Amino acid sequence: MPIYEYKCKDCGYVMEFLEKTGNAKKHKCQKCDSTNLQKLLSGFAVGQSKSSSQACESCISGDSCGSACPGGTCPL
Repeated sequence: MPIYEYKCKDCGYVMEFLEKTGNAKKHKCQKCDSTNLQKLLSGFAVGQSKSSSQACESCISGDSCGSACPGGTCPL
């Protein structure tokens, strides 16, 4: 079953629900009990093979890595 993310339009809280595709169940906000929720578009994780280069944390966060990466260059 896929995990779907929802954002409460009343309080802004973001939560996840595990649900069957095409589920008609109405979810409630886990913080304020509102049913005024918006389904969010979510990205998905993609794995890397062990042979591919690994990026440093600053590259992943979008910052300039400068000399933080091995060899001073970002592998991405």
